[in-house]
Amino acid sequence: MTRRRRCQLLGIWSLLGCMLLGGCAPRNTDAGAEILIGEYASMTGTTATYGQSGHKGTMLAVEEINAKGGILGKKIKVLTEDTQSKPEEAASAVNKLINKNRVVAVLGEFASSRSLAGAPICQASRIPMLSPGSTNPEVTQKGDYIFRNCFVDSFQGQVLAKFAFHSLKLRKVAILTDVKNDYSVGLTQYFKETFIKLGGEIVEEQSYTEGDTDFKGQLTAIKQKNPEAVLLPGYYTEAALVLKQARALRITVPFLGGDGWDSDQLLAVGGSDLNGCYFSNHYSADSEAPVVQDFVAAYKNKYHETPNAMAALSYDGLNLLADAIVRANSTDPAKIRDALAQTKDFQGVTGRIAMDAHRNPNKSAAILQIKDAKIHFFETVEPDLL
Repeated sequence: MTRRRRCQLLGIWSLLGCMLLGGCAPRNTDAGAEILIGEYASMTGTTATYGQSGHKGTMLAVEEINAKGGILGKKIKVLTEDTQSKPEEAASAVNKLINKNRVVAVLGEFASSRSLAGAPICQASRIPMLSPGSTNPEVTQKGDYIFRNCFVDSFQGQVLAKFAFHSLKLRKVAILTDVKNDYSVGLTQYFKETFIKLGGEIVEEQSYTEGDTDFKGQLTAIKQKNPEAVLLPGYYTEAALVLKQARALRITVPFLGGDGWDSDQLLAVGGSDLNGCYFSNHYSADSEAPVVQDFVAAYKNKYHETPNAMAALSYDGLNLLADAIVRANSTDPAKIRDALAQTKDFQGVTGRIAMDAHRNPNKSAAILQIKDAKIHFFETVEPDLL
């Protein structure tokens, strides 16, 4: 049985359990009650930095909103459940938040595979879910209660392909994909379609599975095809190891990645072996935009570190949920859902958000370059430039 199938079955079992227990009781909307919002995130496990950074952004937003008196005369309270970086735990976490904690909306997850596990439960329970960072297009296809505030992989794949072809003048690229990761597989697909359409060639394709530590066989096969660059659309956990082994094999060409590379651990593990590589991301802390610099300053003041994209996306996500509740003038999940769908001009740290008919935002993407073992802003790609 595949991991996705297990997650689907777990979601069905969770829903049946809720029905057998009498269905989902009304949310707590008493005048003096706090507004309960659920957050499910990878606080531990293989991609724990995603959840930990995102949670910091979430809590900064909550602190700022509550310091101003909250919304609708109430304070926001976020209840966080750890997915342990596992899809099956994500389904359990969402089920608990909805059926036990009675939250009015859910924020999360970052990893697409874990959002795909939680989304069907939110949809069946008619509780709006907003994913800050799951870029796989399938996430919002799970139903009309499922939203995201990040760009999608169809856009990100095009961004990377056009950047490779036009900005870097690449014509021959190899690909190393995590075949058990929905995010990695999707990004590979959209990159290939665009790069080939532009006139580029995919000279070799190799695969691995999340958790692998030895990539020498795949890299040796890639080296034999003499690519001008390698697309590595996975998570930082493997990306840093791949680069260290690639450089040891004297593969000196640039590697290209997506937003899954964004973590302090990428450079902590990969160091100078990552020099000359590029990845697409949701924002750059180097941006001179006042909304970005205000956020960066507040985050540094609270946590004494520079916020990554996960922190910025979660900060935007919580603020977007609060904005929708205010516009709905209600904590009724159905009304919150409608307000989210009607979002037209929300200014976030990661860009201006307008939800399309598929509950995805139209947003720009940043290309970041790794140079001198540091991450630098390189260029911005707008949706209307693709």
